[in-house]
Amino acid sequence: MKSRKEGREPSTPKSNHLLQQLARTPEKLISSAFRNQYGALCFRYKNDSDGVEILVITSRDSGRWVVPKGWPMKGKEPHEAAATEAWEEAGVRGKVKKTPIGRYTYLKDLDDGNVVPCVVEIFQVEVKEVRMEFKERGQRILDWVSPDEAARRVREIELKSLLVNFKPSEKPLQRK
Repeated sequence: MKSRKEGREPSTPKSNHLLQQLARTPEKLISSAFRNQYGALCFRYKNDSDGVEILVITSRDSGRWVVPKGWPMKGKEPHEAAATEAWEEAGVRGKVKKTPIGRYTYLKDLDDGNVVPCVVEIFQVEVKEVRMEFKERGQRILDWVSPDEAARRVREIELKSLLVNFKPSEKPLQRK
């Protein structure tokens, strides 16, 4: 699915800006508590094999490749928040595992110009429903790719490792 950002290559100037800001004020990284976010590693089984495809999406601000993720949600368990982010950001639903499969860290550029370190707990979502209409449609590009390709596209080293080493934690749901 293409968005308004079609043809735009993901950029890195913003990431350089984040690192420069932290270099000028390293106490932010040391004194700030890491903030928690929850992410969804959305996957589906390939029709012709036991291999999987992983969903990657572009971020709304920089256009870099990421997985659906977001802040904790009042009244929702972490795995439920991850599933909600997958639905709102990519229009996908499925069976979500309650236990995280891993975590990664990154620097979040907030709307107020501050930078905060975040820890993202990742939950496995076996996608069973894909909708063309969803909350952030037109704001992101979505792509189903191999685990190796997903790892190549994302920037965060720990997330790369989770993606390239991903193996679903249970057998596939019954295919139609």
